[in-house]
Amino acid sequence: MNTAKSTPSLAEPDRQTASGKVLWHFTMSLDGFVAGPGHSMDWMTGFTSRPGLIEEYTETTGAVLGGRRGWDAFPHADAIYGGAWKGRLFVLTHHPEDAQPAEGVTFLNCDVAEAVRIGLEAAAGKNLEVFSPTIGRQLLERGLIDEIDLHIAPVLLGDGVRLFDSPGGAPVRLELLNGSDRTAEVFVRYRPAPA
Repeated sequence: MNTAKSTPSLAEPDRQTASGKVLWHFTMSLDGFVAGPGHSMDWMTGFTSRPGLIEEYTETTGAVLGGRRGWDAFPHADAIYGGAWKGRLFVLTHHPEDAQPAEGVTFLNCDVAEAVRIGLEAAAGKNLEVFSPTIGRQLLERGLIDEIDLHIAPVLLGDGVRLFDSPGGAPVRLELLNGSDRTAEVFVRYRPAPA
């Protein structure tokens, strides 16, 4: 008789809902980077995702909150979700006076909690997506992140912008939303792809 404990199954996540959440959302490399060196994003090509994923996020996102470093690297409000998403983009910065103005972009110089309040108001019942590791970390520390939504790409970058850095900080425990056991580890298995 086999008495080994079975591994909990990991279900496909439910479709994202537009419920006024603060959603920290990224595609991330297996080693934890959301952008390459200099905020490069060219590494994100060549991966497949489930059908309808882009449409799911364009329908449920009411506003986006990003940081200045990411904006300075890619100052294109019309490029979010490949240009499929249209809405309010807020860029949080300590120096809005030297930011290059862009249509549909509001530069904020305020506390992160105030930026979330402004973003949620603009989202009008849809989700506020946070596209900044630094802002996301600050919001997580204050209990202002409702959900973390990660798409893990099968690549090791080795360098770049990490999703979460908190040297000397305490571990942040998370609950898995798409499994039968909310404390379960997620198991993935890869092998190096031919060059």
